[in-house]
Amino acid sequence: MYKLQPKTLFIGKNTVYLPTCHSTNDWAAQIIQKEEPLEGTIVITDNQTRGKGQRGNEWLVEEKKNLTFTLILKPTFLPITQQFNLNLAISLAVIETLSPYLGEGLKIKWPNDILYGDKKLGGILIESLISGRTMNYSLLGIGLNINQQQFEFPMATSLSVESQGDLFDLSPLLEHFCEVIEVNYLRLKHGQESELKKEYLRVLFGKGQWRNFKREGSIFQGKIIDVSPKGLLVMETELGLKQFDTKEFEYLY
Repeated sequence: MYKLQPKTLFIGKNTVYLPTCHSTNDWAAQIIQKEEPLEGTIVITDNQTRGKGQRGNEWLVEEKKNLTFTLILKPTFLPITQQFNLNLAISLAVIETLSPYLGEGLKIKWPNDILYGDKKLGGILIESLISGRTMNYSLLGIGLNINQQQFEFPMATSLSVESQGDLFDLSPLLEHFCEVIEVNYLRLKHGQESELKKEYLRVLFGKGQWRNFKREGSIFQGKIIDVSPKGLLVMETELGLKQFDTKEFEYLY
């Protein structure tokens, strides 16, 4: 059970706790269909059995060892064409929350993975409910590996593993995360997206480095230099500047 008392105006003030569920994003969507939830409501579970990741992948974690939750926001101030700015703000909030424990090794792997070194520590999945040209709600599904020690996926890690086995109290960590999220969200609301983007690019995995990528079965070299206003990844390649969507290429380590 989570009894959160974050020092915030609205993020985390209302919590829906589920001992187990298939997906907190799906549950949050069901809440919105039935009622108008308070902005900042968090749907959180100890055991997510069918968590959703990017490209339709599942996000599976051990029970009661990690943070798996969905934050409900109402970013009606954001044009649909700028909804990637939410990703900027929330990804940075993860980095800022975990940096006191892990330092400068934390990176954001576009579009929504959180890395420590070259291992995945967490992920974000944002699903927006759109009416006309307005984003009525955004569901921010967030999964962070905190106390889990073993993983089926060899490129996964956790805060505990990278802290030499230390264990962390999940509730205070989530409270602090709520506080940082609210600061970044309000910065976005007050028109500070350019500052947020500068901070995002500073911790963007692979930025300014020539790396190997794979597209349609072929390997190519590219250097990440920016993210477009619509959230496309901008790379310098042998054929000039190219913009890529999430399903148009793969990272190669």
